[in-house]
Amino acid sequence: MADRTYLGWPFLEDRHRELKKQLDDWCQKQEFKHDEDIDDICRELVKDLGKGEILRYCVPASSGGATEHLDVRSLALCRETLSYHSGLADFSFAMQGLGSGAISLFGTEIQQGTYLPGIAAGKLIAAFALSEADAGSDVAALAMTADRDGDTYILNGEKTWISNGGIADFYCVFARTGEGPGARGLSAFVVDATASGLSIADRIDTIAPHPLAKLSFVDCRVSVDAMIGGPGEGFKVAMATLDVFRTTVAAAALGFARRALDEALQHTSTRKLFGEPLSALQMTESAIADMATEIDASALLIYRSAWAKDCHQSRVTREAAMAKLYATEAAQKIIDRAVQLFGGQGVTKGNIAESLYREIRALRIYEGASEVQKVIIARQTYGGRD
Repeated sequence: MADRTYLGWPFLEDRHRELKKQLDDWCQKQEFKHDEDIDDICRELVKDLGKGEILRYCVPASSGGATEHLDVRSLALCRETLSYHSGLADFSFAMQGLGSGAISLFGTEIQQGTYLPGIAAGKLIAAFALSEADAGSDVAALAMTADRDGDTYILNGEKTWISNGGIADFYCVFARTGEGPGARGLSAFVVDATASGLSIADRIDTIAPHPLAKLSFVDCRVSVDAMIGGPGEGFKVAMATLDVFRTTVAAAALGFARRALDEALQHTSTRKLFGEPLSALQMTESAIADMATEIDASALLIYRSAWAKDCHQSRVTREAAMAKLYATEAAQKIIDRAVQLFGGQGVTKGNIAESLYREIRALRIYEGASEVQKVIIARQTYGGRD
């Protein structure tokens, strides 16, 4: 059983501790599937998460959510717990929040009323369409265009590496509207999956499979009312959304790491080597000590960042970048150690350590690769806290 002592830390309140218990109880009752059609599994997971009222933490109370505003500590606890049990369950939850986050933070009352209740209930599936082939971490380099034509905008271009691509009911799309150069000329739009001119150009397979696609927009016309925020505010909308959800990527990594440690503890306590449990070797003790320390350090950075966002600061760019950088890199090392401790079993398909090894790799890349997080941290440090 994963360590629970961190729940007593002052970053968390009693309501968070109660949420953690509810999440654990819900997960224990589920039979998570991973060996069937990925699209179908994720659709069912969204429905189940909605029925379990877990998706209510992805939207504000005004749209059927559990908290008045998006509560990062709650989101982090959800992702940490879900990832401990199932990478796909974590993915399905996370994309409901990230995919609709721009609407939660900047959407009009009509946009929020149209989309967010369905997100909370698990009846609509969301996607965040930001990345392009030549513009991932460098958001200001987006090339997709949205040209004003009367009371509509016409979208042209491609998006790629879009999670939930192919199964989403709507996409929060970022495109160049030209109010200024670079980041100042971007705007955000909500685009229904059925919109004319929007198609799935390709499906993308990854080492830890989940719905992922390239989207094509050819003269895709949307109403001016589809804009999220104002003209030229797309970069602000994207960064504010990531400012909320980047910390939760770290929390997902923490969940994977906790599971790896628990599996390693169980295995090394029962596996015999030279007549003694593997746990009796000093090398094993050293590995376990490093894993446990890195997990606690990750948790401290994660819940510091989440607390700061919820209670103290409007922006936590530096804190969130530190949490994501450290927790994802640490989780990779922790899981690698677990694979090593399992030996041949650790690289055998179906072993939990093997599946965790595949699951963790993408977290060091998406929502800002580790190298980009270092740039952010350094620039924030040079520039001071703002």
